[in-house]
Amino acid sequence: MTLKIVVLNPKGGSGKTTIATNLAAFYASQGQFPALQDLDAQASSTRWLAKRTDTMAPIHGVSPFNVPAKVTRSFAMRIPPEVQRIIVDTPAAISKQQFIEFTRDADRILIPVLPSDIDIQAVTRCIADLLLHAKIQRSENRIAVVANRVKRNTLIFRSLMRFLDSLKIPVIAVLRDSQNYIRAAETGVGLHEMQGARFRVDQAHWTSLIDWIEHGVVPAGGTPWAEVAPGDDALHDAVDTPVAEPPADPPLRLFGVSAFIKPDP
Repeated sequence: MTLKIVVLNPKGGSGKTTIATNLAAFYASQGQFPALQDLDAQASSTRWLAKRTDTMAPIHGVSPFNVPAKVTRSFAMRIPPEVQRIIVDTPAAISKQQFIEFTRDADRILIPVLPSDIDIQAVTRCIADLLLHAKIQRSENRIAVVANRVKRNTLIFRSLMRFLDSLKIPVIAVLRDSQNYIRAAETGVGLHEMQGARFRVDQAHWTSLIDWIEHGVVPAGGTPWAEVAPGDDALHDAVDTPVAEPPADPPLRLFGVSAFIKPDP
């Protein structure tokens, strides 16, 4: 059976490419021949795919922005019949009509969201468009949220999780802010293709995500932090250790008067 997984969030920088590429690499490592469909003009997934070597498990790349000469767009966009998992990396700033196009035949829709006020507002609009314009029903269990680049035990993380719980859309994975994802992006490998104890914690955090994609299993009982062996947190690299937040910038002083620049409404 072929599954189509669409990674979608109209806000740029939410981590769509990180999730799409690591999903493709996971399925490749499991022997389930995946296709990685890059619909973003920035072609980040395509560049990641180009870094993979012939010795790595194969991933079929598809992109309308990377069509070879003398090849039609429809031929370049074809999915080989042996593909078992299709992962779609969608662009930012998509229209309401594109919501319908991208999700029409999707078996699973993953919405990554970062822990920030701007991202929380953006994901609210995204989910509203999926429900109202793309006509996705909550009861279909096709939509799920992935909390991305989070740091536990922070106020913004707790605020994010309370907000996501209020949307009544399942949060099926919580991925920490880790240098392992940067290494994966730079080398064309996936998190699950990396060997060693330092990657075990991050790999475990994908268990609930894969369970939902494959079986529709929604994590029960709170935040879906994967269970890891005691002491595994000590395996984190030093660069992953949380540091104190820098002090806030001082107020801007104009002609001796303090002026605070407020963000756009």
